[in-house]
Amino acid sequence: MARAATTSDVFNAIAEPQRRDILVLLRAGERPVTELAQELGISQPGASKHLRVLREVGLVQDRKAGKQRLYGLDARGLRPVHEWTGGFEQFWNESFDRLDAYVQDLKQQRQE
Repeated sequence: MARAATTSDVFNAIAEPQRRDILVLLRAGERPVTELAQELGISQPGASKHLRVLREVGLVQDRKAGKQRLYGLDARGLRPVHEWTGGFEQFWNESFDRLDAYVQDLKQQRQE
C-alpha cells in the first residue's frame, strides 16, 4: 500500500529517516539548523524543510535566540506513536516470557 502524500500526521513525518535522525539529535537539547545540517551532512535548506514538517506535526518547537533560531524536541507530539506501539506490549511481554522459559530450560539442561 502506498503511503499517503501528506505529512500532516506524526507517522508520516517520522517515516523519513533524516527526520528521525533530527529528533535523535534534538534529544540532547536545542540546536540551530546549521548545526543540524552539518551533523547530518545535508544542506541547510534540506534540514529546514525537515524541521518545518516536524514543527507542523508538533514534534519540534523553535524560538529565536539573538540572530539564531533554535529548534528543540517537543516529545508530546510523539504521544500518538507511543499509544499505538503500546498496543503491542502484550506481544512483547509474551515473547520475553517464552524467551525466559527457553533460557531456564537451557540452564536446567546444563545442570543435569
